[in-house]
Amino acid sequence: MRDRDAHKKHEKFYSPAGAGSSLRSPVYDVRKIWKPHWFQGNRKKNNYFEGWYFKNVSANGKHCWSFIPGVSLNGEDTHTFIQAINGKTGDSWYFRYPLESFSFSSSSFTIKIDQNTFSDSGLYLDMDQRGQTFKGHIEFKNSVGYPATLQRPGIMGWYRYAPFMECYHGIVSLHHEITGNLNHNGTNLNFHDGSGYIEKDWGSSMPSAWVWIQTNHFNTPNTSFMLSVARIPWIGKTFTGFLGFFLHKNKVITFATYTGARLVKLENERNKVGIEIQGKKHRLLLEGHNNSNGPLNAPMLGKMDRVIHESIDSEIDVQVISPDGEILFEGTGQNAGLEMVGNLEMLKPPEA
Repeated sequence: MRDRDAHKKHEKFYSPAGAGSSLRSPVYDVRKIWKPHWFQGNRKKNNYFEGWYFKNVSANGKHCWSFIPGVSLNGEDTHTFIQAINGKTGDSWYFRYPLESFSFSSSSFTIKIDQNTFSDSGLYLDMDQRGQTFKGHIEFKNSVGYPATLQRPGIMGWYRYAPFMECYHGIVSLHHEITGNLNHNGTNLNFHDGSGYIEKDWGSSMPSAWVWIQTNHFNTPNTSFMLSVARIPWIGKTFTGFLGFFLHKNKVITFATYTGARLVKLENERNKVGIEIQGKKHRLLLEGHNNSNGPLNAPMLGKMDRVIHESIDSEIDVQVISPDGEILFEGTGQNAGLEMVGNLEMLKPPEA
């Protein structure tokens, strides 16, 4: 991003509906269904949130930082924000801006918050609040996106079409290479030859309880894994649902409720979780070990006042097994993201 806007000079940018100058285009409304990484809230005015999760890890693993830009539409507390979390220390910060500082592109995944830009090609930071400064840029290349089809417009499958969902989920990049530098309070953070990951959520609230696990730092290059298990309310009822993927040797395996896979086991202790999922063609076994936790703000009816805790320096042991018992993959992912939120007893499958 030598000129961070050079390739986007002809793009048009809009504010969300809550800022009074929204994009009300049926064409955009249709296109965004198959592009969940684009801004989805162009017609939303209240009780709504949308946020993107950018994870960046240096080549030597010394620096592990995640940045979460987003919007919060909730009456008098409406605003836009950028959260930052240091995966090595658990320190986190919430940078708040007026909603008018937020804008989104009508033809690509690019969002701007004040002087900061986030896109599928990189991020540029220029933040200075409450004694914390971040400045610099990171470029992304060779991104691997989640495939979208008419039947499965993203990681949510056909649930993407379901109305009245509390929270929707999208994958922007399963894995990509990163390069560049950030400066935090005078300290240089070198991300040359590192790797990154991007996902997002949008809706009214995050679930009451969930486990989220993600890592793309295995000994095997270009291998990435994510799984989310959550208690999902829908049309007056609740159910435990899950979705996730495993990228290995340029092949994406999807584990999700809508594929007919079953959650066989979920066991947890204070800093450890074990999960088993049985799919039609693969069985997944994983165990996550939580390390440094940092607080993050999460939405309730669009308002970012729920505090959760996340680790992004965890370790995840993963096994993928064929129907005849052959171990197709076995490895440990480092610099892993791990969240265990709410009453996890709600997620556990009934005993056989």
